[in-house]
Amino acid sequence: MRGEKRRAEANGLLYRIYEQRLRREIDPERVPGHIAMIVDGNRRWAKQRLMERASYGHRAGAKKVPEFLGWCEEFGVKVVTLYLLSADNLSNRDGGELDDLFDIIADLAGELVSHENWRVQHVGSTQGLPENLKAALHLAEETSRGRDGLHINLAVGYGGRSEIIEAVRQVVERHRAEGGTLESLAEVIRPETIGENLWTKGQPDPDLMIRTSGEQRLSDFMIWQSAHSEFYFVEALYPDLREVDFLRALRDYSKRSRRFGA
Repeated sequence: MRGEKRRAEANGLLYRIYEQRLRREIDPERVPGHIAMIVDGNRRWAKQRLMERASYGHRAGAKKVPEFLGWCEEFGVKVVTLYLLSADNLSNRDGGELDDLFDIIADLAGELVSHENWRVQHVGSTQGLPENLKAALHLAEETSRGRDGLHINLAVGYGGRSEIIEAVRQVVERHRAEGGTLESLAEVIRPETIGENLWTKGQPDPDLMIRTSGEQRLSDFMIWQSAHSEFYFVEALYPDLREVDFLRALRDYSKRSRRFGA
């Protein structure tokens, strides 16, 4: 027992030394202003632990969220978008798992607004969401409106292609309402007007996109906004995400030369 304790203490010391080294290697002038996170691996986390329900993994992931946001806040990140539930999930997940996930996200929204300066915003469609979750997301938005701290987007019922379609529809409808013609419509459908009608309108596009669990795909997440984002993929399942994983992502980002399509 004494030997195991000493090894644990030694490992803890090495971890702290490595963490301090990573912090020194991050350029504070090159920290992303907006981080988008694809929260992935919760179900696999539960399965690896032989847990009966995926909800155990989703709850473990939800528990990690405030900790992750605290890391972001410490480094001066202004906006964080969390991909929690896709529009596709609403049709391809088991009903029992979805019910659990709805409750978990509702609880998470309430927990996040308990942080004094954090502002919460729902990005996504409410179609297919139960009333209790829609109410929780709306309450979180209203409770935190006007706060000037960390801006947290909860992407729930979100689909990137649906977002773009809805944005174009709004541009077309506004053009029609203003008496525009079909011939002049092409002149108003521009990147700027579409961007002004996205669910994230008024926000900067993500500088850094992170996905956990080792998967390397977007899964219909922010496909318009991520046109010039940097990407970073983490092997850890989301509930197992460590601060050093996050610090590595920041270090990697701070050393990149962003080209913005050039």
